[in-house]
Amino acid sequence: MVFVFLVAVLLLRSSAQTGSGIDSAKAWDHLRTLVNIGPRVSGTPGNAQARQYILETLGTMGITASEQAFGAETPRGRVKMANLIATLPGSRPERIALGTHFDTKQFREFRFVGANDGGSSTALVLELARVLQARRRLFTIDLLFFDGEEALVEWGPSDGTYGSRHYVGAARTAGILSSLKALVLLDMVGDRQLAFRRESNSTPWLTDLVWAAARRLGHQQHFLADSTPIEDDHLPFLRAGVPSVDIIDLDYAPWHTANDTIEQVSARSLQVTGEVVLAALQDIEARLAKN
Repeated sequence: MVFVFLVAVLLLRSSAQTGSGIDSAKAWDHLRTLVNIGPRVSGTPGNAQARQYILETLGTMGITASEQAFGAETPRGRVKMANLIATLPGSRPERIALGTHFDTKQFREFRFVGANDGGSSTALVLELARVLQARRRLFTIDLLFFDGEEALVEWGPSDGTYGSRHYVGAARTAGILSSLKALVLLDMVGDRQLAFRRESNSTPWLTDLVWAAARRLGHQQHFLADSTPIEDDHLPFLRAGVPSVDIIDLDYAPWHTANDTIEQVSARSLQVTGEVVLAALQDIEARLAKN
């Protein structure tokens, strides 16, 4: 355990900052805090503590976030949930969303802290927020932290993706969905053996831009050519006509087990994913600006 910790520290020091501006040490600190909170199941004190940490962290960056509270009808009754939404204004009002989920799945037989599943992507979006806040932005960037991605009993159309389904419904009702031009969803991005496959439900041109950015940066070994379908928080957006891409590494043995701990994730993986996302966001802006 001591050896693993020392290796992690060395990786943090050596890869903390690159020309992208991503600081993997900061992302790692966010991840460690989320894991230390423990289970973050929707409707529990741990979930509320995670939300508060996200709000306070964004606040220290000068980013104001709001809670989108709602009651979700689940197989276990009505559960109080809340998405978090922050906006980084750009030169144009049209929006690109960067999304993640911060909740963890509930397991009664073991303690599940979700270091990779929920923790890694949330930590990275917080670090991406810091970098994007300091940059000039052509498009407005929405930061979306979804509650209730995980099913409370069994994954299906009515159990899971509670937060993203609520967000899309509320945006449609408010008449603002049409100004959302793309969603980049992050989920399970910290695997030590990072290997993303093209998610086949995702919008092809968005996936192409992400994979092209990875090749350009020399990270193609982590972004594989084969594809697989995955159901995730991007599906409500796709159904609503919003181009969306899911960046997720589901080839992860500790998924939904007690072993999804911080020892199974890597600061280097957070660094690689963050660099690719930032590069892809610029390409996405450039393509949308032509339309």
